[in-house]
Amino acid sequence: MAMTDAPLTAWLLFSHAGTHFAGTEVVTRLGTGDVHRYTYADFARRSQQLMHSLDRLGLSAGERVATLAWNSYRHLECYFGVPCTGRVLHTLNVRQSPAELGWIIADADDCAIFVDADLLPLLEQVPEADLRGVRHVVVFDHTVPDSSLPRVISYEELIGGEPGCYLRKEIDERAPLGICYTSGTTGRPKGVVYTHRSTVLHSFAVSSGAGMGIGPRDCTLPVVPMFHANAWGMPHASVAVGAKQVFLAGPLDAAALADMCEQEQVTVTAGVPTVWLALAEELTSRQRPLSALRHIFCGGSQPPRALIERYLRDFGIEIVQAWGMTETSPLASIAWPTHAMREWGAERLTTRVRTQAGLPIPGIDVSIRDADGAEVPFDGVSMGDLYVRGPWVADGYWKGVGAEQFAGDGWFCTGDVAIGSPEGYFVIADRSKDLIKSGGEWISSVDMEADIMAMPEVAAAAVVAVPDPKWQERPLAFVVTAGADPVTRDAVRAHLESLGWARWQLPDRIEAIDKIPVTSVGKFDKKLLRARLAGSGAEGV
Repeated sequence: MAMTDAPLTAWLLFSHAGTHFAGTEVVTRLGTGDVHRYTYADFARRSQQLMHSLDRLGLSAGERVATLAWNSYRHLECYFGVPCTGRVLHTLNVRQSPAELGWIIADADDCAIFVDADLLPLLEQVPEADLRGVRHVVVFDHTVPDSSLPRVISYEELIGGEPGCYLRKEIDERAPLGICYTSGTTGRPKGVVYTHRSTVLHSFAVSSGAGMGIGPRDCTLPVVPMFHANAWGMPHASVAVGAKQVFLAGPLDAAALADMCEQEQVTVTAGVPTVWLALAEELTSRQRPLSALRHIFCGGSQPPRALIERYLRDFGIEIVQAWGMTETSPLASIAWPTHAMREWGAERLTTRVRTQAGLPIPGIDVSIRDADGAEVPFDGVSMGDLYVRGPWVADGYWKGVGAEQFAGDGWFCTGDVAIGSPEGYFVIADRSKDLIKSGGEWISSVDMEADIMAMPEVAAAAVVAVPDPKWQERPLAFVVTAGADPVTRDAVRAHLESLGWARWQLPDRIEAIDKIPVTSVGKFDKKLLRARLAGSGAEGV
């Protein structure tokens, strides 16, 4: 006897919500401030209308259908309407320049683009040559706005007359479901193709207790954009388990985020550290905690320890660090405490657990290796290159680029440098390109940034290496002050030394800056900081 061989496709996730959670709400706060709400029954009907529309447009199976859109119910319909018909969903990053968007659209060979009305001007600036393969532009609106682009149609008009029931297609579970491009911090962005199978398995992991622990009683609000690695898998997982979903359409608005979390009784949310820094200020000004919010999942970069402690102390909310990459779908680890740690105090948990990248989620293997490729022990000291593998980890990039990062035995070299702890956790010591080698010894820019940001007079900090004729490289800290008074080099050095940093590790220079530049996915853009430094000739303070 054997188990039923049910294909692991998007249909397995999609059909569950409309059938068993028909009355559960999906709520979107639109850019206008209005709130749109409907149920999973409505979502299922409209998604299947979209499926018929894609057939009527004549799009072939396997063709790429792009979205240039904020988080919203219509974007969620595309999450399932596109792949359930055998096409491939390609989420475009709304924060990229027209030239960058054009290169990615052309590289992916997109045949159609679904775009929010307020982002249509951005699409119109994309070089015409890069749009030569795009046969249809569909605007998420009831009417067609004026546009310089040809073949523009309205989403509501497109799906309006279609049947609300679509015959389930048989799709190979290893067929492509979606494609997402890396942020391209080093060189051109690279396409990562997610399969139906990998997405279903990733959704199961996200909803599990070792993942985000999302279930039917939850209300999720992904602040992380739907265009960035599938919003960390939250929309797929929420549909699968029937959790209520809340979306914020448009750029980050801390007041709107706080309002929706309270009004809709959000229990689980996720985003990058800059989001939670802004929300903390908003909650402090209101002097009113969020009554339902259980967990904040924080990824993209390591959250400052002071921020983790502030949320616990002031708001009674736990920030749980998560780690992953576009290449890992993206969730690979979460810093949950184990049962053996149930008696640990808050300070010990923060030091040993909450500031770690986490425990690998079941299904993900982790290996930390030295320069010779030998595994290093999880002893809390040994540092090495981080490798991962698993059923939702990429085995190559779109069109075969970047093959050097993929080992022949299924392991992916992440480009991160990590340290494993005796408890089984690992922490990202740095990106390999951001480690600072001074006098033959390594300095972690990530750890130094976190400790500098623990200073109350510092709002943000980023550390980069600068060339040094004697020591090869030395750390320089870019600092944004939290108040009117400047932050001096001596104050930073004294603070770091009090935390146990050796004198040879301390930054020689401090550069005051109004704002730390971030990438399109919210990470500190050290490439721009290095360019600024090279062009300024500043000596620092």
